[in-house]
Amino acid sequence: MTDLPAKPSLDGIEEKWARAWEDGEAYRFDRTAPRAQIFSIDTPPPTVSGSLHVGHVFSYTHTDAVARYQRMRGRAVFYPMGWDDNGLPTERRVQNYYGVRCEPSLPYDPDFTPPEKPGKQAVAVSRRNFIELCERLTAEDEQVFEALWRRLGLSVDWSLTYRTIDARARATSQRAFLDNLARGEAYTAEAPTLWDVTFRTAVAQAELEDRERPGAFHDLAFHGPDGADITVATTRPELLPACVALVAHPDDARYQGLFGRTARTPLYGIEVPVVAHRLADPEKGSGIAMVCTFGDTTDVIWWRELRLATRPVIGWDGRFRAEPPPGLAGPDALAAYGKLAGATVHTARERTVEMLRGSGELLGEPRQVTHAVKFYERGEKPLEIVTTRQWYLRNGGRDAGLRDELLARGRELTWQPPHMRARYENWVEGLAGDWLISRQRFFGVPIPVWYPLGEDGAPDYDRPLTPDREALPVDPSAEPPPGYEEAQRGRPGGFTGDPDILDTWATSSLTPQIAGGALADPELFGRVFPMDLRPQGHDIIRTWLFATVVRSHLQHGQLPWRHAAISGWILDPDRKKMSKSKGNVVTPAHLLEQYGSDAVRYWAASARPGTDATFDPGQMKIGRRLAIKVLNASRFVLGFGPPRPDAEVTEPLDRALLAALAATVEGATAAFEAYDYARALELTERFFWRFCDDYVELVKARAYGEQQPDGAESARAALATALSVQLRLLAPFLPFATEEVWSWRAAGSVHRAAWPEPAELGTAAADGDPALLDTAAAVIAAVRRAKSEAKVSMRTEVAALTVTGPAAELARFQQVAADVRAAGRALHGALETRAEGTGLVVDVRL
Repeated sequence: MTDLPAKPSLDGIEEKWARAWEDGEAYRFDRTAPRAQIFSIDTPPPTVSGSLHVGHVFSYTHTDAVARYQRMRGRAVFYPMGWDDNGLPTERRVQNYYGVRCEPSLPYDPDFTPPEKPGKQAVAVSRRNFIELCERLTAEDEQVFEALWRRLGLSVDWSLTYRTIDARARATSQRAFLDNLARGEAYTAEAPTLWDVTFRTAVAQAELEDRERPGAFHDLAFHGPDGADITVATTRPELLPACVALVAHPDDARYQGLFGRTARTPLYGIEVPVVAHRLADPEKGSGIAMVCTFGDTTDVIWWRELRLATRPVIGWDGRFRAEPPPGLAGPDALAAYGKLAGATVHTARERTVEMLRGSGELLGEPRQVTHAVKFYERGEKPLEIVTTRQWYLRNGGRDAGLRDELLARGRELTWQPPHMRARYENWVEGLAGDWLISRQRFFGVPIPVWYPLGEDGAPDYDRPLTPDREALPVDPSAEPPPGYEEAQRGRPGGFTGDPDILDTWATSSLTPQIAGGALADPELFGRVFPMDLRPQGHDIIRTWLFATVVRSHLQHGQLPWRHAAISGWILDPDRKKMSKSKGNVVTPAHLLEQYGSDAVRYWAASARPGTDATFDPGQMKIGRRLAIKVLNASRFVLGFGPPRPDAEVTEPLDRALLAALAATVEGATAAFEAYDYARALELTERFFWRFCDDYVELVKARAYGEQQPDGAESARAALATALSVQLRLLAPFLPFATEEVWSWRAAGSVHRAAWPEPAELGTAAADGDPALLDTAAAVIAAVRRAKSEAKVSMRTEVAALTVTGPAAELARFQQVAADVRAAGRALHGALETRAEGTGLVVDVRL
């Protein structure tokens, strides 16, 4: 044992032990371990776009507690850390931080220096310059993130770090895409696409969210074939020039005479068919709707199933196109459209309403409503639907057989908590199409294909050119395909590179392959895949979890991991999810300084798996109190020195303690095996306070030798044994305090010590009666309460003590009476027991 500190303190222990763990490679993964002894974790790579918040601390602490437990169980823990640094969040941060915007048509400027302060007008830079700025800023952010994770005590092997934009990730992502393409799972198509007009990129179904927004129903007068007007209610009158049909339910009697005939649109006089479809709602508006290309996803379904014409009016920038759509003719119609050309959707709506008022085709005034509008989850403007060419990956949205296979995979997976599987199944069953995996952005993994150009200069999308697998990663915008020269780029008979990048989820869905080294280190990959655990939040089951299952199923024919541990959200005091977009996040640095890392970890680990929790500094105060108590109680126990090698636990109260501790070990172990870290902490903490508040006080006198020598050795042996076990039980939650104490008593790290087993507590625990501790605690509590009510010192002698209760209870009391009397200062007073009643009653006379 080392010299014990005179006054234990939490100050500075995070820096001390974080440095010691790194220097000693305490958490280095042993890649020579057999697969049966490996526990591999598909750690979530946090998005590098600013700063971490307490929601990250919350969920990553859960994972770390499990990792530490598995390591103590003798497993070689594969625990990497990745940085998710490609995609829109990074681009937006770089744009705001440096005051720039990407303009791919500009040439690369090797001497470009961003402005010292962002101006009102963003500086246009080339794609390559923009990517360099992204790489610079994410590298800086990642250093800050790593420092915070180390301060929190994550037992990550930092030699296993990866980035979702580094060469390894790009090569892995591109190889998986090319494999999907070769198997016919990836394909390109020109089709209506959900489009964010701010970021000018396509958006996938998994990235949508509905937001309630104010709107208005406008009753418009369409002109029927017999001269009678048809009232059509719409919230998007500006899309009149894009109207291609009117649709009503086939059973709606009001419109039976119109099906198969045509009507003329207001303002533009375009003849459109009147058709029937089951998705038309007779109760909505007037029961008949206009189909536009495209107002919403239902328009897309009608357009596709009814084989309607296409009249696009909205461009990629969210403004009305300069040229009128097909089918629009005549001076009045062209003049009306000319008032919309170049306008935003909002402005076009206002101008259309004024024109309808003037033409008399607006029936009454607009009726204000609030309705759900689709947004990109990171966007600020409603999505539009435009026709674009995109890449898709089959995911069961249009293939019932594949959908059933993916549902079966969900049933193979062990979910913690189990009810989270329903979210996965609901998502898979509700898929409306394949996974759109291409994005019109810049900082990401390039789609690794080129297209040959015909003699007319048009690309042949049906014959994509692919790179050699050994050449990955590639950038088609900067490198020619095999068999071509760079000079042939963009020329008839030459080639053009695909300008798009892969959706960030298309790369993040391969984190097991990236982290495990599927391409660069197949021997390692064979040891860690399929992984044991995927920890993540419940909000990205539909994206990260599902997408990873899809990629593994298609590539490997199996699940990517055996268990999924789902964390809840952190809520603000108003019970709203904390998020950067809402501006209600709390950054953790000051919390770690104020309360200490162990205290913050205690707060996080107290939340049940999959359960949302409120941000609560009060819990952190409790956690700090617990960490301080671990230091102080340990110093007291270790102050007796190591017990004699031949010392045995013989006294009834000591054996009772160890029996109760054995039950705690069993319960905490079972909880961890079920990934219920919160239950393991609850059981361990409850026992620890019982140990400190009851047992230590009860045996203190005997341990000091105030009674027979054998009794002192028994107490000291029980104290030392119980402390060792409890430090190991607490280590996953309070890694700094427990490591500090462990260094006082033994060489090595508590985090490399064996997880406790009930068997190590020996026959003393097996033969002990935990009820003895309950009885002793009840009596000493009554003595303390009597002194407190009498407002006397706890050191006041007790004149007489009478204990009344059932015979069995009194028999237990007799076995611990000496310790109770010593702790309660009742050694010299009269003691009387009476066998009567059904409960224990203690009478104290001072």
